[in-house]
Amino acid sequence: MIMSKYAALLTNYCLRVSPGEKVLIRSTPLGLPLVEAVHAEVIRKGGIPIVQLSTGQLDRQTIESDRPEVWETSSTLYRDAVTSFDCILTISAPENSRTLASADPGILSRHSLAQSDVKRQFMTRSASGDLKWCLCLFPTPSLAQDAQMGTVEFLDFVMDACGLTEPDPVAYWLGVSRFQQVIVDRLNQAKQIRYVFDDMDISFSVEGRRWINSDGRRNMPSGEVFTSPVESSVNGHIRFDFPVIYQGIEITNTRFDVVNGKIEKWSATSGQTALDGLMAQPGARYFGEVAIGTNTKIQRHIKNILFDEKIGGTIHMAIGASYPETGGKNESPIHLDFIAEMRVSGQIYADGTLIYEKGQFLAPFCLDCGEEKAID
Repeated sequence: MIMSKYAALLTNYCLRVSPGEKVLIRSTPLGLPLVEAVHAEVIRKGGIPIVQLSTGQLDRQTIESDRPEVWETSSTLYRDAVTSFDCILTISAPENSRTLASADPGILSRHSLAQSDVKRQFMTRSASGDLKWCLCLFPTPSLAQDAQMGTVEFLDFVMDACGLTEPDPVAYWLGVSRFQQVIVDRLNQAKQIRYVFDDMDISFSVEGRRWINSDGRRNMPSGEVFTSPVESSVNGHIRFDFPVIYQGIEITNTRFDVVNGKIEKWSATSGQTALDGLMAQPGARYFGEVAIGTNTKIQRHIKNILFDEKIGGTIHMAIGASYPETGGKNESPIHLDFIAEMRVSGQIYADGTLIYEKGQFLAPFCLDCGEEKAID
């Protein structure tokens, strides 16, 4: 029953599938309960579902091949979907989230770089509205272990974060959208933003850029507002509290020192080698995204960026590729979010005025955010 409810939300609200539309559904065999439910719902809506399943071991075999043409080639089906399909749904359901942790970082980097043209086309079609897409998660034991939860507890956590415990999940997300639109409208009037907290004092220009209301259409769960900073305008230093996992490797306690947009110094308590590899990627030493998490149903990190970046009372900044719809210009084969706590004493300033403190937007900046109660 819960998978049918989840599938209906993904198909009808997130992707908004229409009759005749081609929908690629990507996952692993562990995600089959949700894949099958979405497949049935897409057919019911008159769409054409196509399923692509893979496994972590297949990914590992690709990366470990001694033939470059194997790990530098992407799936023909996925390329076709990015080029001509109407919708792409990716259901993350790993058997082991650390499958690639010991893989050769040089080959991983070359594999990522080889996908650059596909990623660029994906983002271009997405920005134009030609491609509808969504990333979501199917709870697996591996992900529950990362979150330090039991499997049933983790399932309940995921369903609640997605609004599926609400009587009407679509109405819930429409309420989130209204609440966040007030914030976005205010932020789109600002030119300069500054994040301040403990080991963080970083500022950037957003003049000419567009803040986006991330209301569950492309990520499920969602709950954030984001934009791209003017690439050369970022200055200061920032330490990110929460760990992130990149290609199976955990990177913790990351610190960046930034001068005129470029990350000049970087460090991590663990995962330094992986971070060094990231910094060697084209465009990775510039920021492609700045954002504020607003989902108050998510109050703990689970070592999964899809959820962690949405934690109500946090901010995040992504190195690498910008989203074209924000007006960002940075290009990179990667886009990786780093997340920082703001709930204790963090502050955000817009054009020198304090608009946010201790994880909350302040009046009069957010005087009209009456819908906030709808997502508590």
